[in-house]
Amino acid sequence: MAKLVHSMIRVLDEARSVGFYEKAFGLRIAERLDFDSFTLVYMTGEDVSFELELTINKGRTEPYALGDGYGHLAVVVDDVDAEHARFSAEGLTVGKLVDFKNGDVPVARFFFATDPDGYKIEVIQKGGRFG
Repeated sequence: MAKLVHSMIRVLDEARSVGFYEKAFGLRIAERLDFDSFTLVYMTGEDVSFELELTINKGRTEPYALGDGYGHLAVVVDDVDAEHARFSAEGLTVGKLVDFKNGDVPVARFFFATDPDGYKIEVIQKGGRFG
């Protein structure tokens, strides 16, 4: 059986992106690989077997066009209200808290944060199928 190990996004500024993912989600650099024309930075968190790979193409000055095919990353937290307040206090870009339902059945409580390159990250309250 296959095991998901990472998702990759292209970012413009390594320090800015690493700083965002450290501050927002407590991720740390697991490995950094430097090549002639690009750098790969693998970030992970405590008790997490999945990594976020940041790809930094050297010499790139224009922001990446995210296009209409990118969806979002998602993370689960113990207290989405507290995280929303923390993100706001840290000056991170956050959307409103949403109580998502299928009719009258609760599905999830979440908000979206936006990283420095415009990628959306869904921050979901732990519980139900997101437990």
